[in-house]
Amino acid sequence: MIGIKCYFIVKGYTKGEALVSKEPISFWGDFDPKTGCIINKTNSLYNQNVKGKILIFPYGRGSSTSSAIFLEAVRLGNAPAAIINIKTEPILAVGAILAEKLYNITIPIAYTRETDPTKIFKTGDHIEIDGFNNIIRKLN
Repeated sequence: MIGIKCYFIVKGYTKGEALVSKEPISFWGDFDPKTGCIINKTNSLYNQNVKGKILIFPYGRGSSTSSAIFLEAVRLGNAPAAIINIKTEPILAVGAILAEKLYNITIPIAYTRETDPTKIFKTGDHIEIDGFNNIIRKLN
C-alpha cells in the first residue's frame, strides 16, 4: 500500500477510483457540470466522467468562474468525490468550501507539494482519502 502525506484545504474522508490527468484542468471551459465530463479535446481525460471519482491533476488552469462551475456540478450531483493536486488554485478551493456550506456536501481537496500525485497514481487505482490524518493511500 502506497501512502503520501498531503495538506488539505477541505478535510474529509472518502474512497474511490482515480481519474488522472497529467495536464492542468480548468473547470471553466474544460468541464461540463451538467454531465460531469471533461470536454476539452486536448486533455487526456476528454469525454471521461469525473462524477464520484478521485480527480487528480497537477494544478488548475484558472478562471474566476471555476468555483461557480464546480459548485454547479456539486448541485447537480456530477462533481468528483475528491481532488488531489500538486498545487490547488484558490478559486477551485472556494467551490469546495461553498459546497460544504451551501449543500452540506464535503469534497476533500488535497495538495501534495513535495510529491507529484500524477506520477504516483494512475487512472483506475483505488484510493483512500483521509483528510483527518493528512494522508492519501493507494489501496490496490
